[in-house]
Amino acid sequence: MFGFGVSSTAAITTTAGSTHILRATIYPYSYSHSLPTTHHFSSHLLLTTSVSSSTHRLRCVPIKAMAESASSSPGSKQALISLSDKKDLAFVGNGLQELGFTIVSTGGTASALESAGVAVTKVEQLTQFPEMILATTIANLCSGACHRQQRCVYMTDYCQLPYSAMCHLPSAIDNANFDQLDGRVKTLHPNIHGGTFDVVVVNLYPFYDKVTSSGGIEFEDGIENIDIGGPAMIRAAAKNHKDVLVVVDSEDYPALLEFLKGNQDEQFRLKLAWKAFQHVASYDSAVSEWLWKQSVGDKFPPSLTVPLSLKSSLRYGENPHQKAAFYVDKRLAEVNVGGIATAIQHHGKEMSYNNYLDADAAWNCVCEFRNPTCVVVKHTNPCGVASRNDILEAYRLAVKADPVSAFGGIVAFNVEVDEVLAKEIREFRSPTDGETRMFYEIVVAPSYTEKGLEILRGKSKTLRILEAKKNEAGKLSLRQVGGGWLAQDSDDLTPNDIKFNVVSEKTPQEGELRDAEFAWLCVKHVKSNAIVIAKDNCMLGMGSGQPNRVESLRIAMRKAGADVKGAALASDAFFPFAWKDAVEEACESGIGVIAEPGGSIRDQDAIDCCNKYGVSLLFTNKRNSRFPGVGLAGEDDRSCGDAAAMSTEQIQGDGPSSFRGEERDGGDRFFKLTTVC
Repeated sequence: MFGFGVSSTAAITTTAGSTHILRATIYPYSYSHSLPTTHHFSSHLLLTTSVSSSTHRLRCVPIKAMAESASSSPGSKQALISLSDKKDLAFVGNGLQELGFTIVSTGGTASALESAGVAVTKVEQLTQFPEMILATTIANLCSGACHRQQRCVYMTDYCQLPYSAMCHLPSAIDNANFDQLDGRVKTLHPNIHGGTFDVVVVNLYPFYDKVTSSGGIEFEDGIENIDIGGPAMIRAAAKNHKDVLVVVDSEDYPALLEFLKGNQDEQFRLKLAWKAFQHVASYDSAVSEWLWKQSVGDKFPPSLTVPLSLKSSLRYGENPHQKAAFYVDKRLAEVNVGGIATAIQHHGKEMSYNNYLDADAAWNCVCEFRNPTCVVVKHTNPCGVASRNDILEAYRLAVKADPVSAFGGIVAFNVEVDEVLAKEIREFRSPTDGETRMFYEIVVAPSYTEKGLEILRGKSKTLRILEAKKNEAGKLSLRQVGGGWLAQDSDDLTPNDIKFNVVSEKTPQEGELRDAEFAWLCVKHVKSNAIVIAKDNCMLGMGSGQPNRVESLRIAMRKAGADVKGAALASDAFFPFAWKDAVEEACESGIGVIAEPGGSIRDQDAIDCCNKYGVSLLFTNKRNSRFPGVGLAGEDDRSCGDAAAMSTEQIQGDGPSSFRGEERDGGDRFFKLTTVC
């Protein structure tokens, strides 16, 4: 398959340097005579040299070379094991050996198996061909000071040092342990791909970990981490799955050994083959995506493959009559970039479809804040948010913002949950009656103390306790529509990216600016049309998911009550109307400062209205709309109608040309806050 033969002696003209590289790599393993063969054989080339002035002519003699060994005797069971991820290697190696398999292995895998007491046949013994050595590795073998003013022929174009009469490179190559070297293409050989194995256990170079997650990796290093031999072996074995069991996932090792003991489930081979092709496909998609980014940068590729891996089957979907499952993005899960998909569940009932949505919304929101913060979420909307140096106070204030909605919700913290906080969560009574213990579906935090976990476990058998890592910025956001998918960058804007431009006559005080910033961070996570009212780093009221902004405002003001006086109001998008509309109602209620993107054709009406009532108005020039979508909306979103609907006035005014942003720097006032809530 991968070899080639010649019917007569062939000549290849090479440069002197190329000849020496070939000689240095191959000569210890060349053969001058035919070796005994079995039913497995391949064509090899015997290299001889004849010197002619400045060039060398390599003469290629066709021979058959396949040394007999116990591993290649007819009738014996053979297993090939070659792993980058060596999890449970000793388990599967010993298990196969106990079942009478001869183990053939490569490089570091062979060494690890031998250390675990498994007898191993090196793949070179099967192929009678060495691993390839990179020129960079040859350079590393070179020792001694070089003094002669002559280039080292072994280094060719890779070494800039002059050749030394005392150079030990030839003997170093002879004596080198090739298992510790580069080990290139050691399995690309007909004796490997010729259907000689009963079991093939292979996984691939850790491309996700080494390349995809490493922003500063050199292009050449990325290329070197692209596996060639591994995918070839996996594909060949999977295609021949009727006769070869191919395993790419350590989770399948126990099932493999049980199958080999006599549990002849005919579907098992097919399932392993399916998983093998999926494994290679996801690997190739990661390489393809990385190469695309190297060539064109941030542009979206003409085609996109997202390797999803089933994490769990769910009881049902958004409703009991819908089937559901949870898949993780394999590219992100392998490097554990954070988020709910890679969270650890310490306790509680299994997660449901809606649990995942709510937990994700709560975690995304709480991770926005730098100071100790508590976020309470119900149906993907934050109904309570508070930041305080004392996390206990933050928790109480977050629940107090809307205790009715908080009951049965999700509580998220951006700090560790210790014994004191856990006791407060367990014993806290509802602010509505002072008697009912608060009930939650999920608690999520970056970490827990042992005592804190113990206390929370005692609160309820069903309480789900999640430990999550913070999401990384810059990830792709996907949303399904009928017949296709929408793709966008994740919304990673922070207050440091925003200028709060003062467009009103009144300039906000420092405290009002902090309130505006806090409200802006909160409204970013509320479903449009979204209004948030906040004061002293605490959400007072929130209105979400309404088809018009006035209704969202009225809901938020009703929840805020008398505390609305002097508070900050943030809107996720501009106000299309001001007089006898949302802006005037907010001003009449006693709001102290309003923060909105601006961009409406009636922006001047909003400015004039705020000036009339003595309210500060800030334009951020950045919209933060969050629309419900298929598979992403909670019950409240669906019941509130199409939050994505926009009036003609909004559409006409929605665009960079109507934003006031940087144009105002010349004459208008703006604030760019350096402190983050």
